[in-house]
Amino acid sequence: MTNKITVETIVSAPIDKVWSAWNSPHDIKQWNAASDDWHTTNSSVDLRVGGIYSSRMEAKDGSFGFDFTGTYTKIIENEVIESTFGGRSLVVEFIQGHDGVTVRETFEPESTYPIEQQRNGWQSILNNFKRHVEE
Repeated sequence: MTNKITVETIVSAPIDKVWSAWNSPHDIKQWNAASDDWHTTNSSVDLRVGGIYSSRMEAKDGSFGFDFTGTYTKIIENEVIESTFGGRSLVVEFIQGHDGVTVRETFEPESTYPIEQQRNGWQSILNNFKRHVEE
């Protein structure tokens, strides 16, 4: 599948703070949810090429949960993180601008859920990230 989905936001914070919040397991557990009835209960980050990242996402009522796990393929500090997960690719760009840092995620969609649902879910998580960093 060649159609890719892109979501982005501008975070009004220094690049070092944005990068740190994106890659810190403690921070990830604070922002990594698409809605208030979900949360991330565990997170690990081995931020190096070949390193693994993983987040355990669960419904707060305990009805469902899954592990989101990937492998880093390229890292340029404060600029870009590329990885693969579930046979798909993900590129996260950190672009310093006048108004803050644009965080842009581009990923290959999966085939189970509609494209728009995937875009909305990833955008919701990114919006939570923005709120978390700007607090």
